[in-house]
Amino acid sequence: MTPTTPDAPADRAPAPTPTLRSGSLGTADIAFFVVSAAAPLTVMAGVAPLAILLGGIGAPVGYLLAGITLAVFAVGFTTMSRHVRGGGAFYAFITRGLGRRVGIGAALLALVGYNGMEIGVYGLLGTATQDTAQALFGTDLPWLPISLAGLLLIGYGGYRSIDFGAKVLGVLLVAETGILVLLAAGVLLKGGAHGLSAASLAPGNVLVPGTAAVLAFAFAAFTGFESTVIYRREARDPHRTVPRATYLAVGFLGVFYAFTVWIVIQAFGNAEVVRAAGEDPGALFFTAITTYVGGWAADLMHVFIVTSVLASLLAFHNAINRYALALAEEGVLPRPLARIHPRHRSPYVAGITQTVLGALVVLAFWAAGADPYGQLLLWVNTPGMIGLMVLQLLAAIAVPCYFRRVRHQEGALRTLVAPVLATVLLATAIALVVTHVDHFTGASPTVNTLLVAVAPTAFAAGLPLAWWLRRRRPEVYEAFAAEPVEGTADAPPARDTTASASAE
Repeated sequence: MTPTTPDAPADRAPAPTPTLRSGSLGTADIAFFVVSAAAPLTVMAGVAPLAILLGGIGAPVGYLLAGITLAVFAVGFTTMSRHVRGGGAFYAFITRGLGRRVGIGAALLALVGYNGMEIGVYGLLGTATQDTAQALFGTDLPWLPISLAGLLLIGYGGYRSIDFGAKVLGVLLVAETGILVLLAAGVLLKGGAHGLSAASLAPGNVLVPGTAAVLAFAFAAFTGFESTVIYRREARDPHRTVPRATYLAVGFLGVFYAFTVWIVIQAFGNAEVVRAAGEDPGALFFTAITTYVGGWAADLMHVFIVTSVLASLLAFHNAINRYALALAEEGVLPRPLARIHPRHRSPYVAGITQTVLGALVVLAFWAAGADPYGQLLLWVNTPGMIGLMVLQLLAAIAVPCYFRRVRHQEGALRTLVAPVLATVLLATAIALVVTHVDHFTGASPTVNTLLVAVAPTAFAAGLPLAWWLRRRRPEVYEAFAAEPVEGTADAPPARDTTASASAE
């Protein structure tokens, strides 16, 4: 009998393959990821003044309308989340409703969209930190080291466990929303500039020529809210947690955005706010909080804008990693991207890869002498935003197509009426964003045309990839976006291809 050695015990089973940490996230945790990705403080202080400048005092209604539209979309979206349990979120939904070819195109579009939404924001991190250092200390800092340090910090956050990320985002989100609540309290206690007014709700102030531009800004402010489904495999009781987090996120953002824009209008007065926004849009919120709370609060707002940007970056980084993980498990991306850290249970190889990609893009813009805000942020972020909106539209179309082919006990309101209405509303929203894209980029018509073309080009690139997979790797093609075989959501390796046979 051959003796065994400590290095190779005969009766020891192979170590199990690490998986994502299931049951880690509750409703609030997932909502933190989603709301943090939207970066409420950054959106309000940086973008809302432009919405007021273009749409006047009726701007708050634009944010409410955008929130209502996305709540309608969430009805069908969350209903389908109870039936599609894979980790691919958008592309899985689209595949099950519209077929594998469209789903593979959607998968590439998701990678481009989410990466665009994150990588461009490193330019904003650089400029926001510059502004904060100048405002607080009178110091000029170079933006590139700040952006690169941010890449390392976010990469570390993604490397750690998902519950670590949820705790960090919870703290940062409380800080950025808290400073806006403090502004609101100051304005309400002092009655605004000339008394509180409901004129923002008057139809005559809402139905103005600039309303279309306001709606475009408003829809952009919600980008990323749908990423609740990406965390399904790590959620506690995902059938309940994911829908609740989705409604909580979109409801909070819609009401909070509209209320905050209304508050800043009251701070200056209906007659003066548009002029103030035109003179210095970047100072609008800082001037308001200095007047109604104090200069110390304006200093805090500067700091919390930086932490708001960091929170958004971490939220998108985690979402990207999980998309890359799912596609690597599918066999579409290189298999090493599917590796999960044995202790932190994070998709760390996908995270490292995404961090390297971000660094390459940031360094390329720096080497070209590009402006970190006007070009790195706006030119990279805008195609990502459009891409995610197109994914929302495709997902809305996929819902009734899916439920028309499968047996279910869902009502027609959830599986037909709401998705069809959402399709119309989202198509309108995309048209508004595309026709007003110059407000987002400040670029020439030629550059804008190229930026708008990124999303359809990324989607179209998936069609020949689907053809190639079907011919050269049919087992990958047939198993694409299929349901996990096991009874849990976290079962990526083995797929039930019969579950998606109706997708073609």
